[in-house]
Amino acid sequence: DDDLWLRRTSVICQLKAKVDTDLDLLAYSIESTLDDKDFFLRKGIGWALRQYARTDPDWVREFVRTHPGLSPLSRREATKHL
Repeated sequence: DDDLWLRRTSVICQLKAKVDTDLDLLAYSIESTLDDKDFFLRKGIGWALRQYARTDPDWVREFVRTHPGLSPLSRREATKHL
């Protein structure tokens, strides 16, 4: 969507889902916005990944490793507690 806030919502909508996180949706939402330079979107990506890392740190490590296009902010936030 062209609306930044709708895209950010799609990234962070599963923050509390834990084991019920739809990984396809999470990955798609993040991959669809990798080129966006908006701070709030990049922060949201990192937040979503960091939150899911509490459930499956290996998945997040692999996602970060295989997505070199993640912004430094998203990468830093995602790996903060790994």
